[in-house]
Amino acid sequence: MSSPSYSGELPAVIAKLDRCSELLGRGLSWLVLAMMLVQFLIVVLRYMFNVNSIVMQESVMYMHAVVFMLAASYTLRHDGHVRVDIFYRGIRPKRQALVDLVGTVFLLMPVMVFVILTSLGYVSSSWRIFEGSPDTGGIPGVFLLKTLIPAFAGLMILQGLVEAVRHWWILTGRLVPLIDEQEPHLEERI
Repeated sequence: MSSPSYSGELPAVIAKLDRCSELLGRGLSWLVLAMMLVQFLIVVLRYMFNVNSIVMQESVMYMHAVVFMLAASYTLRHDGHVRVDIFYRGIRPKRQALVDLVGTVFLLMPVMVFVILTSLGYVSSSWRIFEGSPDTGGIPGVFLLKTLIPAFAGLMILQGLVEAVRHWWILTGRLVPLIDEQEPHLEERI
């Protein structure tokens, strides 16, 4: 995913949050490689040597959860989320910024606050008992896995704040989106 280009700069604190999201996403991308290698090793060990490891199997699930939950803000930063793009692609950048700002403030933020509020009891009860794997010999860290839920929502709120400021600055003319000449329109790809 390429990062959108703009003329102008975001406020320093917002730009720093944006860079943190970028670094987190790039760092987490290495977990995909690790996950692939561990999964390959699981298959080789099982089918060539008849060896089965619950810890290795669960580690793939943990890595997948970490990538999926914590890299969602990176995906939002790069506008890689699912969008029903019937009208959006044909409107001007300022109108796109307005649609994105309204969606961020009235949809993304409230849903993420709801996720945090509804997950706190679930996560805290898991921490209270240091919930572990239901499988014998599994990873004793289910409580850490469940902690990814509010962490995901918190990161999405932070990136949502960055995006809201970015869209507001586009609307007010302090930031101008640069059109990428390399990116062909959907009609030209077909």
